[in-house]
This record gives sequence, C-alpha cells and structure tokens, in this order.
Amino acid sequence: MSEEIPLKPVTRQDIHKLEIALLIATLFRPEVLDLIRDPSERVTWLDSLAVAAAALARHKAGMSTTEIADELGRSEGTIRNHLAGKTKAGKLVLETYEKFVREGVKIPLPEEIVGATAPGEVTRLKEENERLKKENEELKRKVEELTKENEELRKVIQQIKSLVGKA
Repeated sequence: MSEEIPLKPVTRQDIHKLEIALLIATLFRPEVLDLIRDPSERVTWLDSLAVAAAALARHKAGMSTTEIADELGRSEGTIRNHLAGKTKAGKLVLETYEKFVREGVKIPLPEEIVGATAPGEVTRLKEENERLKKENEELKRKVEELTKENEELRKVIQQIKSLVGKA
C-alpha cells in the first residue's frame, strides 16, 4: 500500500508524512546505516536525523525558524544549521529531500531487510514453519506413545522380577 507523500505539506498530517519519509529514507542510506552501527553514536545520530527531518518538513510547510524551534524544543541556531545543511544530519536529510524532488518519494530498503522480506522468501518461510509445526506435533505424539510403551514395559519387567524372586 503506497501513500502519497507531499513535498510541500499543507496539513499537520502532511508534515508528519514528509517527516517520516525523510527520516526513514535517510536512515536507510548506506552511509547512515554505517554511522548508526556504532552504539556510542547511535542515539545522537538518531536524534539529530529526527530533528533535521522534522525541521525540514515544517520548513517546507512554510513554518518559520522560530516556530519550528519552539515546536521541536531546539534552539533557532540548531534549526537554522540543519536547514542550511551545516550539520551532517541536516545535509543528509536535505540530500534525501532533493532526491525525492528529482525521483519521487521512493524509499529503497537495505539489502539485509529486502533479502529477509522478499515475498517469495516470506511464503517459503511460512510453508516451512507450517511443516515444522506438523513435524513437531507428530514427534510429540510419538514421544507420548513411547512413554506409554516404556511404562508398560517397566510393569512387565517388574512382574518378571517378582516372579523370578518367588521362584
């Protein structure tokens, strides 16, 4: 299901759609994935990208730097730096927006995600899961049968021991 992402948002909902698209598309860029793999930098990067994406979406909706800063709880200087691409996060988000303008809003998924979620792979995994569930149920049934059989054999052995003891 694809949803229209407005590049010049008008409503709050439009702003949020653009903000999320910018954030996700920027996060999935290979260089950003490399940057956020470092756990010590991850939170800082995610926060900076989120603020940059939120600022740009609001800027494209016509909000002033002051309004954006107030809404996002950041300084006007931080917002201006993100919007001007003076921060790395701001630069990356601006590049993502420019790509949206040139090519339309397309969010390519990283290979590690695509490989795991390809439709054929999902179908194959579901079928395998069902097969394994059936196999598991069959094995449980066999274990129950063998447990009963084992108990019966123990009783027979006990009876034989008792008879041998009497003889």
